[in-house]
Amino acid sequence: MIAEIEKYIEIQNSIDLILKESPFKISYIIEKTGIKKPTFFKKMKDKRFTSEELLAIARVMEPVYRTETKEEILESLKKAEEDIKNGNTIPFSEWKMSRDERLKKYANEANRNIN
Repeated sequence: MIAEIEKYIEIQNSIDLILKESPFKISYIIEKTGIKKPTFFKKMKDKRFTSEELLAIARVMEPVYRTETKEEILESLKKAEEDIKNGNTIPFSEWKMSRDERLKKYANEANRNIN
């Protein structure tokens, strides 16, 4: 439990940087959380978001929630292990490039949804 509380404190203390470095525009996050703009900026400056507000911000910034069951996750892990054993892998550099392209596409889509 201590680790979770320490992580919460770390997020609370660095929320301004997290928000500024996010691929989402602050105006989008404000709109989606429903926090009034002046209040949002004051809380961001003072690093004083409530736990409920931080959760709302996290839900905006991480909108893709996995809905797999435990069995589906275990099956996926089993398949991944088999892929590794069978050499069905790609170099890290290719994976990283693919990830970066997906992130850019996701950020562009999010920006289009704002406008």
